[in-house]
Amino acid sequence: MKTVRLVLGAVFLAQTAWAQQGPPTPTSRPFHVVNYDLSMALPETGKTIAGNAVLTVQRMGPGDTLRLDLLDLTVSRVQLDGKDVRFVRDSSSLRVAVAGATSRFTVAVQYGGAVTDGLIIGTDSAGRWMAFGDNWPNRARRWIPSIDHPSDKATVSWTVKAPSDRRVIANGSLVEETPLPTPRDPDGSAGRPVSWTVTRWRESRPIAAYLMVIAAAPLVRFELGTTACGVAEFPGCVPQQLYVAPEQRHMAPGEFARAGDIVEYFGRLVGPFPYEKLSHLQSSTRFGGMENASAIFYDDKIFRRKGADAGLIAHETAHQWFGDAVTEREWGHLWLSEGFATYFSALYLGHAFGDSALVGHLRRDREGLVKSANVASRPVIDTMQTNLMALLNDNSYQKGGWVLHMLRQEVGDSAFFGGIRDYWAAHKHATALTDDLRAAVEKRAGRDLRWFFDQWLRRPGVAELATSWRYDPTKHELHVVVEQGSRFAPYRLKLPVAITDAAGATRTQVLEIGAQSRAEVVVPMRSAPRALTVDP
Repeated sequence: MKTVRLVLGAVFLAQTAWAQQGPPTPTSRPFHVVNYDLSMALPETGKTIAGNAVLTVQRMGPGDTLRLDLLDLTVSRVQLDGKDVRFVRDSSSLRVAVAGATSRFTVAVQYGGAVTDGLIIGTDSAGRWMAFGDNWPNRARRWIPSIDHPSDKATVSWTVKAPSDRRVIANGSLVEETPLPTPRDPDGSAGRPVSWTVTRWRESRPIAAYLMVIAAAPLVRFELGTTACGVAEFPGCVPQQLYVAPEQRHMAPGEFARAGDIVEYFGRLVGPFPYEKLSHLQSSTRFGGMENASAIFYDDKIFRRKGADAGLIAHETAHQWFGDAVTEREWGHLWLSEGFATYFSALYLGHAFGDSALVGHLRRDREGLVKSANVASRPVIDTMQTNLMALLNDNSYQKGGWVLHMLRQEVGDSAFFGGIRDYWAAHKHATALTDDLRAAVEKRAGRDLRWFFDQWLRRPGVAELATSWRYDPTKHELHVVVEQGSRFAPYRLKLPVAITDAAGATRTQVLEIGAQSRAEVVVPMRSAPRALTVDP
């Protein structure tokens, strides 16, 4: 008898006693913002902005007060359908009296002040002024009057006045760039005149407030070409651009040369690319990459070292489908964004570099998550967590990605990818919860999968397995014994094993293990195996 003891990263357990009754989420509000028309004047220096936000609002239920999230900035005037209206300002919100409003109305907010977060204003390493939106998870409220929650999605237009030496990029399509007349200064008393340009962008697909961004910086533009012709939601193809600081131009395009192939791959695997274009920007985001809809921002330091790698680009691009087009309705279901981006970026690496790249990615993720305190103590669907930044953990990313990989193994490629495509098509430009994904895959698979989603996503932990095997020469049978540890309740799993026979040939077989502490599976074999590897 040969015994192998391991912690199996492909298998996760949960305590049956775990239950979550988290804080209420604002998903049934009386008002829904349909469109944001945002005008903003940026400074030549400093951090003081002047903004005007016109919100088109749909009444969803009874209510006399529209509550908008807005921190720090000063509100000078609010209008309801073009007429001045009463409003109340406190430290975290703007409350507007809308008792007499119709089912659809507009609210215009004039505001301004020094921005401290959300819109990151500062200087780059060369001392040049720059500004980048960086809203995740709920920092849009730091500079945009908004319903700052992923459950509320709207289209957005940007009108940005900025010095002409700064390129302005935002969500959606460029509408126009209009240089303003330079003020005349015949005697030179005003010093160097500043040229200003007004730039307009329009995103015609609804997105969450945390994805609404602008960039204003002295960036150099590189065309990455068009791709996904025939698999783009908008007519024609998907144009892509790369924007970098002037001193990083020698690094372009680097791995961004793969950007077209990445969009093409995901478009054929999931569904048409959902936005008008896709821009990639060197920026001041606090994250390695931030998946703003149609305008991905990457950490400045990446470009100042070796440049972005294919895995990061694929991860952020995958978010255009998962997180951006289909957005988690509640923060506790963040894995629908990050777990998907983690797994689908791994799938792209397998497509681009071979299966060994996919396997290596999954193994590295497994090695990290089995040691994670979050994975051991909290479920993937974590509705109790109120610190949203704490949701950026191994549960949302690595375990979420592994759950998708195991779901694929459970139902097969046809039902898995068919269910993913159905889920995406049904919820694109809207929101979803985990049960929406489950329903889509169940329909394709033709069976109930509630047990699978419950044990992998709604309970904490990893499986600790001890496996052993023996060969019965009289019956020509291989007996594989799997014992599950006592820390967590046992559960159902499909356990892949690689069996090497006496001649040296290896085949992989998936063993069906029931929800029991000890299971024995019999595999017919003509002769004793030379080796058996669990979860190869």
